[in-house]
Amino acid sequence: MAPHAGQRGLWSPLPGLLLLAAALSRPAAPCPFQCYCFGSPRLLLRCASGAELRQPPRDVPPDARNLTIVGANLTVLRAAAFAGGDEGATDGVRLPLLTALRLTHNNIEVVEDGAFDGLPSLAALDLSHNPLRALGSRAFRGLPALRSLKLNHALARGSPGMLDALDAALAPLAELRLLGLAGNALSRLPPAALRLPRLEQLDARVNALAGLGPDELRALERDGDLPQPRLLLADNPLSCGCTSRPLLVWLHNATERVPDARRLRCASPRVLLDRPLMDLDEARLGCSDGDAHESREGIDVAGPELEASYVFFGLVLALIGLIFLMVLYLNRRGIQRWMRNLREACRDQMEGYHYRYEQDADPRRAPAPAAPAGSRATSPGSGL
Repeated sequence: MAPHAGQRGLWSPLPGLLLLAAALSRPAAPCPFQCYCFGSPRLLLRCASGAELRQPPRDVPPDARNLTIVGANLTVLRAAAFAGGDEGATDGVRLPLLTALRLTHNNIEVVEDGAFDGLPSLAALDLSHNPLRALGSRAFRGLPALRSLKLNHALARGSPGMLDALDAALAPLAELRLLGLAGNALSRLPPAALRLPRLEQLDARVNALAGLGPDELRALERDGDLPQPRLLLADNPLSCGCTSRPLLVWLHNATERVPDARRLRCASPRVLLDRPLMDLDEARLGCSDGDAHESREGIDVAGPELEASYVFFGLVLALIGLIFLMVLYLNRRGIQRWMRNLREACRDQMEGYHYRYEQDADPRRAPAPAAPAGSRATSPGSGL
């Protein structure tokens, strides 16, 4: 009996549902060699490889969400290193669901332009603890979803143009929230990093920053509803001169934006060495002509606090001297008697020395000469 029209409408979706179930039940892709796969459907991979791994594994399952490669010898991340197709292809998307990529301690020295092409969902990238020497100015292109980028302890060995390349590479990352630049010996921060519109935290600890200028501080300000970024600055050799006045004022007005503000300490000038920057008064920071040519900063050594310490020290010395004089005055008779006794004792001692000298110099008290050793002793009555 042929089914009526209502029955045809009821049974028509069944083939599509069966095909969908077959697609969802297909076996997962095998785990790459020397890698460990965890979890489903959010697949996590960890590849703890040795020096033989010189490029990212090409057989990563397409449904991978988190990929970690540690301890390899990648050296160079070429263009489209994680994209599909040939090594030089840049249009393929082999890992469309990958959201976190960790590549720490892999001896990476070069990151070419487009090295992360084909990762449209990537939100977190960690390249920390790699001896980067060259970074492409378009190394981070094609990462519209990137929220976190960590380059801690990775740029200290870079070429002279590394900072400019980093500045160009950061410019297109409009959605970046977290940027880690700690431990890179940076003498200044990349301007593009300060202008990222949605940046929430910039980690610049353990660098070579002498301070932040007015232009850099203005670049950290955001208008409207955009978040005000937090800044980590501890363990930088801050120069506490007149050029640090804008930074000190900014810290007092926005202390909550610098969580480690109390750990900021002066590295120069010498009189303020290791002094907390937040404990200084703006009047303490001055410029001197001798330091203007070298470091453009100085210290006004005649500040109010230093003058007060000198005055207090002088008063203490004056009080000690007054007490000493009073003790001498109250014991003047005893001191006179002690001096007289000392003088008499010295005179008696000298007289004794003089008497013994006179006795020793009297010729009558000289001893008789001794008889020759070969002579005979004779008696008075011998007649000889």
